[in-house]
Amino acid sequence: MAATDGQARPGVERDWWLRTLLVLQAPRSVFVQLRDDSDEAAEARQEPVTAIVLLAGVATVLGTTIAGRLLDDPALDPLVVAVWAIVGGGFYGLAGYFAIGALVLLGVGLAGSAGSYRRARHTLAFAGVPLALTLLLWPVRLSLYGTDVFRSGGADGRGDAVFDGLIALGVVWSTVLLVVGNRAIHAWSWPRALAATAVPALLPAFAYARYLGLA
Repeated sequence: MAATDGQARPGVERDWWLRTLLVLQAPRSVFVQLRDDSDEAAEARQEPVTAIVLLAGVATVLGTTIAGRLLDDPALDPLVVAVWAIVGGGFYGLAGYFAIGALVLLGVGLAGSAGSYRRARHTLAFAGVPLALTLLLWPVRLSLYGTDVFRSGGADGRGDAVFDGLIALGVVWSTVLLVVGNRAIHAWSWPRALAATAVPALLPAFAYARYLGLA
């Protein structure tokens, strides 16, 4: 029996890696699986959850105004920027995972759910896949503008606003997935899922408004 369990476990973990991309195409089918909040199920999806959180964190810090002026300091070079993005992004991602995860739990709790903090965090993680995938924009961005994207008044100019718009789209998509996730997990109506998601959505929305100078 132990051998059978040992053979089944890698398959379950592989399924969660596949669901990491499936959430973009068939999100409800992925989020429904999060209803199983047993220790075994949670452990099987821990690796993709960690990967999403770290990548989303890196994508987030690269999109900040701080990143856009790092190389204004002549003491810094592109290697330092890369290390800063990876290490700082990792910490940022983990902090957001636990902090916004708590807001997800608060939101579903106010909407009448008795869900766990762990499931709230995992819901947030899989909803964050579009944000994590905005990292794929950076090779194109760097090939067009080079290190000017990390300097004030660089050659990127207005054209770089397209990339900012695509990153914003990733944030919006992730927020929509969080609504879909809350609805699928708790079998709620759309209004109830929207109300529950409003709580965790306020913080990133305000942060992004600050980034755009709108708040």
